[in-house]
Amino acid sequence: MTTSQARASQTASGTTVQSPLPQSRELGDGVPEQMSSGHPVASNSSTQSKSWAHFVAGGIGGLASTTLTSPLDVLKTRLQSDFYQSQLAASRSARGIPSPNTLPFIRASLLHFRETFSLLALVPRTEGWRALFKGLGPNLVGVVPARAINFFAYGNGKRLISRKFNDGKEAAWVHLLAAAQAGIVTGTATNPIWLVKTRLQLDKQRSGADGGGRQYKNALDCTMQTVRHEGVRGLYRGLSASYLGVTESTLQWVLYEQAKSWLSAREERVLLRGGKTWVDESIDWAGKGGAAGAAKFVAALATYPHEVVRTRLRQAPTTKSATGMPILKYTGLAQCFKLIWKEEGMVGLYGGLTPHMLRVVPSAVIMFATYEYMLRLLDDGVSA
Repeated sequence: MTTSQARASQTASGTTVQSPLPQSRELGDGVPEQMSSGHPVASNSSTQSKSWAHFVAGGIGGLASTTLTSPLDVLKTRLQSDFYQSQLAASRSARGIPSPNTLPFIRASLLHFRETFSLLALVPRTEGWRALFKGLGPNLVGVVPARAINFFAYGNGKRLISRKFNDGKEAAWVHLLAAAQAGIVTGTATNPIWLVKTRLQLDKQRSGADGGGRQYKNALDCTMQTVRHEGVRGLYRGLSASYLGVTESTLQWVLYEQAKSWLSAREERVLLRGGKTWVDESIDWAGKGGAAGAAKFVAALATYPHEVVRTRLRQAPTTKSATGMPILKYTGLAQCFKLIWKEEGMVGLYGGLTPHMLRVVPSAVIMFATYEYMLRLLDDGVSA
């Protein structure tokens, strides 16, 4: 039931008939209606069962979106790494193509698109179609808890912050704070999984460097080798860049919440006018998916360089010191930013942008569409 329908359920005598509350899509708690006195209507809904349903819906949504967009994720990760960037640079040099840093923006963009899709076609031809799904195992292992943790932390955080500091009312700054803390909690809990996934996806680069076989047999072997050679702290390489990436998830949540608020307000106005037309139905059908995709597009584009830095830090490439000893090429967040800028320019900080954007926008749409569908399938009581 919509907010307008709930308000329309008043009797002629002015007595309010309590009706089902609109639900929070992040946690499942009832979003309190405001009575004429300004106090929220109490909810008798079961938070525990709704939380369980949102955990399952979020996890399945993440699983579906990650599986369907895995080839683009592999491609993005490789284009973000310094090995593949050096390979592309050597290929350009052999063909007499100047560096993208020296080309006009349009030509540099077209070159980036061409190299991206050339690599996408090359991977299955030289390594088989399975190579397009490298790292999918640990990726899926990470997606389910990551989505569950993120939705749970965001929903609870939003509820607690609004009740404690804003009289139970939602606002943009409430969404911002809730999304930030949810991103930090999720990033800390799942960083080891993403590190293993990144190294598995880049494993061919390591084998190509020494001419031997792959360095890692599977995800467990990668984890054990990382702990053996780098300690437990090695599993948290790139965590600082992940925290920087909280800006992306925060911006996405804020934009998505604002879009949902606009859609809800529009629906109320349409219902008050007397009914929906086919145009209104089309907007309702595409609105939430479009909101999810647009929010992800803006957030990802604005914060993309942290993705490249995070991949480089997790990859942990080595170089030679003055004495000839191998040392880590990237030693920290700021140093990694500076070195990429110095060696590769702005283009280096946006390596892999094309497959990333081609992946994350439909992934966000698939994620939220599956999430909404699973909520209905689980009979959670949340309207679409």
